[in-house]
Amino acid sequence: MDLRRVVAALVERCDRLEEKVEHLTAENAALKEENQALKDEIAHLKGHPPRPKFNKAKPSGMEKATAPSGKARRKRTRGAVKSKLTISREVTLKAAPPVGSRFKGYEDVLVQDLRISVEVVHYRRERWQDADGNRIVAPLPVGIVGGFGPELRRFIAAGHFQGQITSERLTALLEGMGLEISKRQVVRLLSQRLEGLVAEDQAVLVAGLQSSRWINVDDKASSLELVTKPCEARW
Repeated sequence: MDLRRVVAALVERCDRLEEKVEHLTAENAALKEENQALKDEIAHLKGHPPRPKFNKAKPSGMEKATAPSGKARRKRTRGAVKSKLTISREVTLKAAPPVGSRFKGYEDVLVQDLRISVEVVHYRRERWQDADGNRIVAPLPVGIVGGFGPELRRFIAAGHFQGQITSERLTALLEGMGLEISKRQVVRLLSQRLEGLVAEDQAVLVAGLQSSRWINVDDKASSLELVTKPCEARW
């Protein structure tokens, strides 16, 4: 129920934001028209010639020269989506045909779905004692912090830093999924021992810079520093 309330609140907020954007767009267009009318009136009072009216529907000579003659331009379409999918599970559905029917094969349908489930892992760590009496315990897997695994930490970090979801809503979302976690624990996971996630993010950035044929960067100094520092450390 908490998850449904969170999703409903987010949908309602998105609808309100869309209405505000449409209203501001309409106001912006009206202000542009009013501004242009004032400029035309000032030019008329100063004795300047009126602004020429351009016909947007009529193409210019340059557009005629660059357009292919005798051939209609084909609309660029996306590639096939099915060819990019990797099938993870196959289910055979049984029909209920009447007596005397003949089997004619299968009709294939690809369905994409998302499965988010809570997993509780019971780690049994071996304990040993050497000849000197020292205690030896098997180490936990890398990424476990405070009884929470690395996948949960990645989900919380992505929701908070990329999705701009508050810790209260993250707590309600996770509790709605069946996870036993408090707001204090969520805040701790967002503020402590993030070195592993930062190193992983920088490694992904460096790999993208090495494999990409071209890169878009911002002209601001802060953004350029974020792009160049990992490269200097790696190269």
